[in-house]
Amino acid sequence: MEENSNFIKTIIKEDLESGKRDKVVTRFPPEPNGYLHIGHAKSIVINFGLADEFGGRTNLRFDDTNPLKEDQEYVDAIKEDVEWLGYEWEGLFFASDYFDEMYDRAVLLIKKGLAYVDDLSADEIREYRGTLSEPGKESPYRDRSVEENLGLFEKMRNGEFANGEKVLRAKIDMSSPNINLRDPVIYRISHATHHNTGDKWCIYPMYAFAHPIEDALEGVTHSLCTTEFEDQRPLYDWVVRECEMEATPQQIEFGRLNLTNTVMSKRKLKQLVEEKYVDGWDDPRLPTISGLRRRGFTPEAIREFVKAAGVSKGYSTVDAQMLEHFVREDLKLKAPRTMGVLRPLKIVITNYPEGEVEWLDADINPENPEMGTRKIPFSREIYVEQDDFMENPPAKYFRLFPGNEVRLKHAYFIKCNDVIKDENGEVVELHCTYDVETKSGSGFTGRKVKGTLHWVDATHALPAEFRLYEPLILDDEEGSADEAENKSFLDQVNEKSLEIVNGFIEPNMNDAKPQDKFQFFRHGYFNVDPKHTTDDKKVFNRIVSLKSSFKL
Repeated sequence: MEENSNFIKTIIKEDLESGKRDKVVTRFPPEPNGYLHIGHAKSIVINFGLADEFGGRTNLRFDDTNPLKEDQEYVDAIKEDVEWLGYEWEGLFFASDYFDEMYDRAVLLIKKGLAYVDDLSADEIREYRGTLSEPGKESPYRDRSVEENLGLFEKMRNGEFANGEKVLRAKIDMSSPNINLRDPVIYRISHATHHNTGDKWCIYPMYAFAHPIEDALEGVTHSLCTTEFEDQRPLYDWVVRECEMEATPQQIEFGRLNLTNTVMSKRKLKQLVEEKYVDGWDDPRLPTISGLRRRGFTPEAIREFVKAAGVSKGYSTVDAQMLEHFVREDLKLKAPRTMGVLRPLKIVITNYPEGEVEWLDADINPENPEMGTRKIPFSREIYVEQDDFMENPPAKYFRLFPGNEVRLKHAYFIKCNDVIKDENGEVVELHCTYDVETKSGSGFTGRKVKGTLHWVDATHALPAEFRLYEPLILDDEEGSADEAENKSFLDQVNEKSLEIVNGFIEPNMNDAKPQDKFQFFRHGYFNVDPKHTTDDKKVFNRIVSLKSSFKL
């Protein structure tokens, strides 16, 4: 985190200098009910980054208080994502580790007259709660005796009641202007098997009750969360105080991070996955960390993007092109250069000797000479892009057309002489000639050409599949799909968000492994897809194009 970069850092610094705190302990507390996305990456970078800067520590804690939605699959995926982003947690905890302690603290509240068992249904509780302009109404069960509440709560724990039959509520203030303080539910009945505790419990604490207790038990000093929890801060402080926790963590809120042309809601992401709009949680079109990783984004780029997006109280939607900018910056010195033809058109160089192959030298990365050189085969037959030829071109078209001469990258000048078509009149092959004097690097200065084409040698080329991506969600005048209220976000799904084409790559790419990254000349940065690549065919995901109009 940069010096003076955000208000949270200022608070922590003042706490340490004043002696209010003698250390910094943060935590990243996801609920294991889905995969992490770029918004969670912001929280990860903030929590781990600030703790590291001030010599503190960060815990990874799974807030697993709802067994109906949580799964070990998500636990494993979250751990992988945090590690991949480059962070190490101090302690690994689960909210469920503290269920016994939470139960005891709830009993303490009952004994203090600050909690009661309520028989109202969920709808009735909602009705009794009131509105922002009208106070709530007290439950007829609010004044049960301590003894009765203790007995009923124990029966809840023993499984003597059905789901929804009873809840435990904090007794605070039904007329409070903050609805969160109007006797919130702190325990509910759920006869469900928990991924961590099995069938030990049939009652589970609500998040708003569990979270402050977890923070206090772990000695968290600064509990950093997004601004939707700001209204719950008085309840957070109430729980810490009335449950008589020894440590007193401080909740601090920051604005969420959203991206254009996508959705960040776990519910919506899950719907896209379950209804097969995408190829799983790691689909490269999703903003999930696993999706970004599979597409080819680097952890360095994501960390720098989050830092550049900044930390403030305000809710912000950031242009997705900003994230793309940072991956280009990260890869331009790392990614080997190569050539790939996505939509091949065959060229026969009629005056090149049949059966002859020469191996041309090319830099692996001209911007990073230390990466060395590679060998590229060149022979009589090559492939170029279909889009690099037009039979009747417009003015200022500098690529191939009958009678025109272009340069082949790293090779020779070639001139188009004949166009071969099939029975339908479609161009299937070009016959060209080359000029042996124009070899790249020879110092030839006899004449200039304006077009340079990439190509691959047809004899040695390897088949490859290329996956080209556009935004999954088309934002419209109503705003992002996360903000739209008047229609289903599925109406904004881009049916053309994925295009799959088949072409060829240089033979030196045969050793490319899943997650290896390359810059294909003129096409952009690509990543070897770890899900669909086989021994027989490489599959490449386009990470980003080469250029963008985005200005940082």
